Amino acid sequence: MMELLLGSGMLTPIILVVLIAFIAFSLFHVLREYERGVIFFLGRFEKVKGPGLIVIIPVIQQMVRVDLRTVVMDVPSQDVISRDNVSVKVNAVIYFRVVDPQIAIINVENYLQATSQLAQTTLRSVLGQHELDEMLTNRDMLNTDIQAILDARTDGWGIKVSNVEIKHIDINETMIRAIARQAEAERTRRAKIIHASGELEASEKLVAAANKLAMEPNAILLRYLQTLTEIAGEKNSTILFPMPMDLMDSLFKKNKPSSKDDQ
Repeated sequence: MMELLLGSGMLTPIILVVLIAFIAFSLFHVLREYERGVIFFLGRFEKVKGPGLIVIIPVIQQMVRVDLRTVVMDVPSQDVISRDNVSVKVNAVIYFRVVDPQIAIINVENYLQATSQLAQTTLRSVLGQHELDEMLTNRDMLNTDIQAILDARTDGWGIKVSNVEIKHIDINETMIRAIARQAEAERTRRAKIIHASGELEASEKLVAAANKLAMEPNAILLRYLQTLTEIAGEKNSTILFPMPMDLMDSLFKKNKPSSKDDQ
């Protein structure tokens, strides 16, 4: 009997220490700089506390921790049908953070899951309004549109969507070959346009040069002589060079005596 009493007497201090430690653990909480505590008093919202050491009365008060750091969330691949009826798979990543802990806890059950689901539906909705070429070339515009829509809809949840980035747009092999053929045709078209523009510009320059030479017959003769010099430099043994007779007449016309001098 004495041994039982002694044993129970030794257990009493241990129970008191454990009880005091449990109460202290339930009473005192430390919140980091990026954390806030949403406090409820008998089920009703009381205040937002933190960071630092805060006191919570057990049973009467309850606390929900909220992380204020930016969350990086992957949006799973979504099947999207573009406006020109092309089926693609698109995935993205969104960056958001909680700016109002009270609203994030009270107005939505799970703000992380809600934001993820909203991002998936918004991604399909926005990209479905654009053609495939716009998805491939105007990603910045699409990112801005998706971010604006998400930010407006999550504002009532106390969440700020800071950025959205489309990561990959997967296209089937048939469409890849079609896009390659389209790109090749576009390069051919541009090459033909550049060649035609060059021919047009060259023809305009030739017409201007011809008009200029027509005003100075001696300039035409100099051009013929220059061409003759270039041909002679090619080491040909025989050179046939046509010379218009009217050009020669204009050249030697000044040396022919006039009719009055003959008289």
